[in-house]
Amino acid sequence: MKTRYEDIKATLWKAAGTFRGSIDAANYKDYILTMLFLKYLDDTYKENLRDLEKKYSGNEVRIERAKKNLPFVLTDYQRFDYLYENRFDPKIGEKINTALLGIQDGNSELGGVFRSINFNSESMLGNPQQKNTKLRTLLEDFKPLCLEPSQIEVAPGEDPAYVIGDAYEYMVGEFAAEAGKKAGSFFTPSMVSELMGMLTAPRPNESIYDPTCGSASLLIRTARKAGNLDAVAIYGQEMNGSSWSMARMNLFIHGIHVNRDSIAWGDTLSNPQHLDSDGNLKLFDVIVANMPFSLDKWAEGFNRGGQEDGSEGKDKKFKMTANLDPYHRFDWGVPPASKGDWAFLLHMLYSLRSNGRMAAVVPHGVLFRGAAEGRIRQTVIEKNLLDAVIGLPANLFYGTSIPACILVFKKNRATSDVLFIDASGKDAEGKPRYRKDKNQNKLDQCHIDAIYKAYSDRVDVERFAHLATLDEIRANEYNLNIPRYVDTFEEEELVDIEEVQGNIARLKQEITEAEAQLNAYLKELGL
Repeated sequence: MKTRYEDIKATLWKAAGTFRGSIDAANYKDYILTMLFLKYLDDTYKENLRDLEKKYSGNEVRIERAKKNLPFVLTDYQRFDYLYENRFDPKIGEKINTALLGIQDGNSELGGVFRSINFNSESMLGNPQQKNTKLRTLLEDFKPLCLEPSQIEVAPGEDPAYVIGDAYEYMVGEFAAEAGKKAGSFFTPSMVSELMGMLTAPRPNESIYDPTCGSASLLIRTARKAGNLDAVAIYGQEMNGSSWSMARMNLFIHGIHVNRDSIAWGDTLSNPQHLDSDGNLKLFDVIVANMPFSLDKWAEGFNRGGQEDGSEGKDKKFKMTANLDPYHRFDWGVPPASKGDWAFLLHMLYSLRSNGRMAAVVPHGVLFRGAAEGRIRQTVIEKNLLDAVIGLPANLFYGTSIPACILVFKKNRATSDVLFIDASGKDAEGKPRYRKDKNQNKLDQCHIDAIYKAYSDRVDVERFAHLATLDEIRANEYNLNIPRYVDTFEEEELVDIEEVQGNIARLKQEITEAEAQLNAYLKELGL
């Protein structure tokens, strides 16, 4: 019997039970997803070896020579089966670490991918006895799961890598749901990613970039819109080491093979890693991002020496200025120190090719906050870069219940109008434009199809979409708050004052009669 998508999910949930209650989901996801990745590598390598043995009729010399052409190579001590056989070893944590270190050092595409995970950490996994018990149980959880590509049940035209990769990505989302506020940095809800891919519409031979890529789920779903994943070039950067590792594993499992520099580790704002041969920002055809909302102290990385701003003896805070950025991203204005939203947006706009498209998730404050942000927003609008503002339902993203929106930007636009869509309310039939699901709101395919149709049609739809002219936006002083453009006001039914007064008089009479009856009963009882 072949391994189904549901079988992989069941194993992951079983493994989650091994850790739940003793470690936060934001942390134990690293151990479970890494173990899934290790099992995937071992089973795939096992099948590759069998294919080579069959092809070369057991000729060891030719088999050893052919191994060098495999996507990756494992030694005996780096195999999942070896670790399972040694699961009772008191040094099993060290053995797992050694295996992972050997895998990343022996395969250039996986270089450094496990450097943020430590299977021998007592501070994370408990004292030696607790740690060893958890690791032994984790290995036992994954042992029955077969991830050999030929043994994965697939639909017609589906690749086994997608089945495993989608299960991996599904579990990243489930961990995000459990982790709550700690989750926003590494996962974008799948339907939001799907919508952003539709809005940016990547084509073959184009490059796709996410400057805050988290687990790369947004990158992967956007790349799929190009059809053939091998036909697009994928780039990303992530500051969190754990999320960076997840991104690398996620891409590899999905069969998206990139070099280790394509998904960079570091602060995108103060230390962007994707540069061209002249040392300038690399330009991309498509950019997507679910960036940290209103990041505080976003500019601290520009204070290279940690100096205080001001004369000696004075305690003044460091102040970010445009000339501190060698890439000139803040020439249109420097965002406030406490809110990095426009800092990320400017980085993306400066990284966009002349005919590029870009979609970014932002908090609503980006639409109307004044001062420096207002001046930047005005410049971006006057340069005709903003294409659409799409309001999303509240409680859609992990880690925050506030409503967010998607800003769509394009370079070299043919028109100067801006489309406003409010997808946070109800449709013409009074039905919500989203689905309420437990603690999190969700967008179904029908909801994102409606949004995309409104975006493509670019015509006014009552209580849903409005195509605003540049003069209209100027008249609103470049305030992009969606209710200024899309009227979703519901007129309440008129109240009949005389009827209300009559009801009040009737209720008062009924209360008086009831009190009189109660007093009569109490008198009969001698009370």
